[in-house]
Amino acid sequence: MTENPSSAPLYNVLFLCTGNSARSIIAESILRKEGRGRFQAFSAGSQPKGQVNPFALEVLQSFDYPIEGLQSKSWLEFASADAPVMDFVFTVCDSAAGESCPVWPGQPMTAHWGIEDPADVAGSDFAKQAAFVTALRYLKNRISIFTALPLRQLDPLTLGTKLRDIGRGEGASAPRPNVA
Repeated sequence: MTENPSSAPLYNVLFLCTGNSARSIIAESILRKEGRGRFQAFSAGSQPKGQVNPFALEVLQSFDYPIEGLQSKSWLEFASADAPVMDFVFTVCDSAAGESCPVWPGQPMTAHWGIEDPADVAGSDFAKQAAFVTALRYLKNRISIFTALPLRQLDPLTLGTKLRDIGRGEGASAPRPNVA
């Protein structure tokens, strides 16, 4: 947590997904707008695809969310000593939740907020766009609940429980067991 000019804390939040091309990108953009002034949003992936899914960008723009600077990048960028210290790290895909994550400097609060991958939807462009709109809606709901939490007033145990509960909301996917 860093201090911002208004003296309110500025929380750093990292959204993780394997490819960092759809769900984590959408979450980053939503929090950039909805949490402006209180949160700095970032996203990354364990195996980044190197480009943002065009349907993600299209849907974000259609709902007036920022797309400037969004890019698919490795989570290793946020595990280095010179990276911003994260206060919160949320996995938004089940495969990333089952992977061994880097050790995050600062010991952030973590939770799994998995939803189905809209990029996996086959069919017409309309069906694909509908899947991205659904993902955006689920993520927006979770982020709205998160940004409404009285973060400074909650003890770590209560906050951790609330963060996990958010991930169990409508549209939640079940994490896959870790396969060796």
